[in-house]
Parts: sequence; C-alpha cells; structure tokens
Amino acid sequence: MASVKVISTSTIHAANKASTVEEEIQLTPWDLQLLLVDPIQKGLLYRNDPVTPPIIIQHLKHSLSSTLSFFPPLAGRLSVTEHDDNTSSVSVICNNSGALFVHAVADDYSVNDIVSSVYTPRFVHSLFPLNRVRNHEGTTKPLLAVQVTELNDGYFIGCTMNHVVGDGTSFWHFMNSWAEISRGSEKLSKPPVLERWFLDSGHGCSASAIRVPLTKEKMIQSGYYGFVSELQRERVFHFSKDKIAELKTKAKAELEGESKNKISSLQALLTHLWRSVVRNQGLEPEEEVNYRLLIGGRGRMKSPALAENYFGNAVQDGTVSMKVKELLEGGLGKGALEMRKIVDLHTEEKMKSYYRGWVKNPRLLTEGGMAGNALVTSSSPRFDVYGNDFGWGKPVAVRSGAGNKSHGKITVFAGAEDGVDIEVCLSYEILEAMGNDCEFMDAASLRRLITN
Repeated sequence: MASVKVISTSTIHAANKASTVEEEIQLTPWDLQLLLVDPIQKGLLYRNDPVTPPIIIQHLKHSLSSTLSFFPPLAGRLSVTEHDDNTSSVSVICNNSGALFVHAVADDYSVNDIVSSVYTPRFVHSLFPLNRVRNHEGTTKPLLAVQVTELNDGYFIGCTMNHVVGDGTSFWHFMNSWAEISRGSEKLSKPPVLERWFLDSGHGCSASAIRVPLTKEKMIQSGYYGFVSELQRERVFHFSKDKIAELKTKAKAELEGESKNKISSLQALLTHLWRSVVRNQGLEPEEEVNYRLLIGGRGRMKSPALAENYFGNAVQDGTVSMKVKELLEGGLGKGALEMRKIVDLHTEEKMKSYYRGWVKNPRLLTEGGMAGNALVTSSSPRFDVYGNDFGWGKPVAVRSGAGNKSHGKITVFAGAEDGVDIEVCLSYEILEAMGNDCEFMDAASLRRLITN
C-alpha cells in the first residue's frame, strides 16, 4: 500500500517579534469547553504549477513566519495551573515557541485520487499533522501545525489548529491571512482582534482565570474519541446554487404565514440531507432524532460588542429534536422551520446566560461519538475557502482531517464553482443508500471530476 513519506519537519517562529514579554491570554467558556476534544483539521488541494516544489516549501515557510507575527497565540503554547481543589486554570502563553511545519511526499497519489473518489480515500487523513493529539496537549504540542504534501500532480496543504485557540471562523481568517501575506502583502486587510471577549465583572465573567474541574492527570486519562472508525466512511455531496434555491422554494411552499419567509437556503438544504439520513436508517416512526447546529455569536453579541474579526471561539450549539414520523411526513418545510426556531432562540441574552451559567458550572465537551440517530453540522459555506491563493492559483478542493470525526458528523463547505459541498461521515451502508435515494440525489451530485 502506498504511503505518505515525511521529508522534513521544522519549527516556524513568528518573524519580527518586537517584545520579549510573554503575553498571557485568559480563555473564555467558549474556549475552555473544548479542552478534551480534537483540533480543527482542514486542508486545501492544489494542482501543480510552474513553480518547483522546493521553492513552494521555502516560500510557504517564510510567509507562515510573517503571518504568525499577526497571530501570536498560534505560535504559543497552553499553560495549565493546578489548584488545591482539583481544578485547573488554562491560558495561552504567547511565547513564540513556534508552529510545526511538515514537508511530505505522496507521489503515488494524484489530485483525481482525492477529488474523483466517491468515498474520501483513507490516505487523506495522513495529509494532516498532529493526528491523535487533543487540545489539552497544547502545553507541549504546537497550537498550529501545517503539512505540505507533494502529490504526483499537485500538493495538499493540511492545517491543524488547536480548537481552544479559535473556531472555524478564526481558522479560515488565519488561512486567508496567510494566503494574503504569501501573495506579497506586508499587512493584513482584516487584522485579527486578539483580546478575548468577556462579560463584565459584575456578572462574574471577567478576564480573570476561570477554573475548570480537571487536573492534568484527568486530562491525560480523558481518552481519545476522534477519528473515523473502520465502520464509517466519508462522502462528499455537491449541491448547485440552482438546486439549493429549488429546495428553499419547496420548503417555503409547504409553510403558511410569515414563518415561510424565515427559512434560509442552508436550513432547507440541511433538512433535505437530514430527511435522507433518517429515511435510510430504518428507524421506528416514534423514535426521536436530533440535529445539532453550531450557532455563531459574532453577529449576535452587541454589549459588549464582539468584533467580526475576533480571533477565538464564539460558537454555541442548539439541538433540533423531532420524531421520525414528524420529520419524514411533515415535509421539507417542517424540518427547516424547526431549525429556524432553534437559531432564533439563540438571542444575545440567551448566549450570555449560557456563558454565565458555564462559569458557575463548567461543562467540558467529551463526545464519545454521536448516537446513531443524531447529526451535527460544523463549518460554514460562508468561509472563504477558495480564496486561499498562495501565489500559484486557487485550490481545487477542500477536505477535512480525521479529528472530531464520528458517526453523524456533517461538514459544510462552499462549492468550488458555486453551491455547497457537504462532507458526510456515516456508515458505508447508509451512505450507499443515500446515493441510491432518488429524492435526495435529485438535488445532489456525487463528485466533481477533474480531468485536466
């Protein structure tokens, strides 16, 4: 079996570090709840260009160093302080310990091996660094790692970012910034806001260190749950802009009154997907099924304001629960409306209430894999994935790594030309059934072939 061969590893430090003072950044409830789960792993696929690989590697190292100057937390490490009551305080120390850079080769594989496969090939997971490393290990492991892997007709840039440091919005903000610097810019068009967002001290949510109910030993013993098991596969379905518009029109037509005007294109699309998954699981009509949505706070928090370019985590989850019969017989509109209701419930005050409650009673995410009748969506079609031109052209595809993958994980990306790509992690049997589901596939295509 072909393999991915590591050529070299190096540590990239932030260039032009002006101060020797190691700034400490206290973490918010949104950050701390992610200590026991996996980093973010996303990667971009490129075709070969006239620039030779050694030049690409050196250029990317240099531009990464320059970009880290604007994102000092990514060149730092986590710091854990244990207390006598079996709790710990966790922060980020911006000490410029550096990011990991891996240069690898997998010349038995091509761009088409990734893009044209019905199922994501297993070897794609090997194109990411820091596999099987969890967020709390950021005390000794880099908070950012990049692996550039040469294929026989292209290359893949796989990036792993500690999830405690930032969410998907922050991840793609960094990637967009790195590409911008790589293209020759000396400054960023959207500089990150690095100051952490806290409620005022009157609510007990100031920037003082928040304690979590964990010791270092308990963190180590927390176990590992990520990675796609042998029983699960990943498959990417593409939905064109026109097909998504048709789904939205259908969902709205099934509703009455003002509620029909609240349905978004994404809610209609995700409901279409959800109905197919449930339809092909063979569940009983009265069984409850759940869909967990991740809801961003940047557009919701006004007092104090949460900046659009805020670098950190600003996401809370909300769960849509329905009976199988209700979801399948209620039509596309019913499911989409239930999603809309959950999103609308996440007002500024509700998100603040969760924030305050977490400080009083910290709860760490420790998913051991979702139940067979639950889905969860991550990422967003709004992220500028295909704008990541490092100077040699735009990517032709995006893929995610194995971290945080379990049965029911749904990852949403913008399509390369238009529309939306949805990466689905489920059992082979369910994914095959979805591919043969005429109602579902009427709006989807399996893959986008690249032949040149």
